[in-house]
Amino acid sequence: MFNIISYIIFLAISSYITVDVGRRCYRAGKAYLKYLLHDEGLCLTINRILLGCYYLLNLGYIALSLTFWEKISTIEETVITTAIRIGGIVIILCLLHYVNIFTLYFLRKKLTLK
Repeated sequence: MFNIISYIIFLAISSYITVDVGRRCYRAGKAYLKYLLHDEGLCLTINRILLGCYYLLNLGYIALSLTFWEKISTIEETVITTAIRIGGIVIILCLLHYVNIFTLYFLRKKLTLK
């Protein structure tokens, strides 16, 4: 029973964080891609593809991570396990975001169309 409670809390919080971060990056990414490419149609298409890939990767990882949980037998383990798993998702989202930003930063001279 504690596993089910932990799964529900984990899925609700991690899904909300993933969707909210995706929306924020999508809105902020429009201006950044527009600066790099100077083509609004291409920027919109690339931004939508990045958002779709982001959702697929993160929601897939969230679903997959449920299979690696061990049996939880107390409320204390429920809180600890859920917090560790949510923290892991947040760290992964942070790393993915910084990898994307640094990749675009280092490629900006090659991507900038004149």
